[in-house]
Amino acid sequence: MPQGQPSHVPADGLTTRQRRHRQLLIVHTGQMKGKSTAAFGLALRAWTAGLPVGVFQFVKSAKWRVGEENAFRALGEVHERTGQGAPVAWHKMGEGWSWIQRGGDADHAADALEGWRQIQRDLAAERYGLYVLDEFTYPMKWGWVDVDEVVATLADRPGFQHVVITGRDADPRLVAAADLVAELTKVKHPMDAGQKGQKGIEW
Repeated sequence: MPQGQPSHVPADGLTTRQRRHRQLLIVHTGQMKGKSTAAFGLALRAWTAGLPVGVFQFVKSAKWRVGEENAFRALGEVHERTGQGAPVAWHKMGEGWSWIQRGGDADHAADALEGWRQIQRDLAAERYGLYVLDEFTYPMKWGWVDVDEVVATLADRPGFQHVVITGRDADPRLVAAADLVAELTKVKHPMDAGQKGQKGIEW
């Protein structure tokens, strides 16, 4: 897209303005870190543009307090006080899962499915302008949430609602349905040199 000009204009009968204002399904996938970070960058832009933001975290533990959550909760408070930006809602689906399966009494599959049901209700109600479904590829990969149902629901969502989904191993059906897909590929990572994650970078 040199100088903002699309390389191809489909013969769909839409004007440039109509095409510019279509809702988007965005997928950030790949093996490298930064998928969620990029999605939260989009959420920041949406907040600035006055689009209500709904974040749904599916894998990170509900006990974690990640930096983005603190920042977006603060932005939600700014909106409540001043009217600037837009409302922000931050949802953690169940107890979280992280990268290592843990025992306990939690039914992670049921929690993930109920999280998806809540998203379906919010989409039907046109509650948010941007949905961040953080690490949502994993419940689909593990069979907790039906991929075809996700694709159909997102294809039929009403109004003007952008959706960004993050996580590794995005299902090919989701990739095919998306309007924008970015794959993050690792070139180098501090972990290759034995360095663990650090505050301000990983959380």
